[in-house]
Amino acid sequence: MKIKFLLMIGLFTGSIIYAQDSLDTRPDRARIIGFSPAKNTKNVNGMLIKYYDEIDHEIKPKKVNGVGLGCNGLGIFFPALLLVSIPSIDNWAINDIGGEPLPDKMNKINGMQLSIINMEPTITNGLEVNVSSNISAPSVTNGVAVSPLYNFHHTTNGMAISTFANVSKKCRGIQISLFNVCKDSRGIQIGFWNENEKRKFPLINWNFKNKKS
Repeated sequence: MKIKFLLMIGLFTGSIIYAQDSLDTRPDRARIIGFSPAKNTKNVNGMLIKYYDEIDHEIKPKKVNGVGLGCNGLGIFFPALLLVSIPSIDNWAINDIGGEPLPDKMNKINGMQLSIINMEPTITNGLEVNVSSNISAPSVTNGVAVSPLYNFHHTTNGMAISTFANVSKKCRGIQISLFNVCKDSRGIQIGFWNENEKRKFPLINWNFKNKKS
């Protein structure tokens, strides 16, 4: 009896989601549950479910007030590849990080980004939790970024915490990891090895001064 009841709830919920996506052709209307890629998903007040990521020139930016849930299966393989090919300390050259500017088209999440891997340019205002962080995606985090492996960002405003590496072009706040690298840093780095534009230092590094014009 319980199984039949759960099946009925699942079918009912699925039919509502299908009707929402197929009958409403207005992409600007906010949805409670949205899917990506989907031509009619643009604004979501609730949860966005991404089953794979769009490449840069094809991305259709989405605004999410709530949770962005990334289910891209590629995230299962990237962590192992990065662990095998993790560069030596001497190769963490800060001049090579974040060389590309932020793209014009970026997703915006106000709330939480929860992903196996994120490969779309994204601005997260709140909490970001990614297994493989942002691979090939110049992303911005305003808040807290947490990863069991790596955090890769164009800009970090707040705190980045990971096990192996935090890498950013611009940081305003705190980086905590085994390796921390930032080209434009205003804050503190705590880890086995830390690099910013001013110095390379073990255990703890810092920079609170603005660049001279």
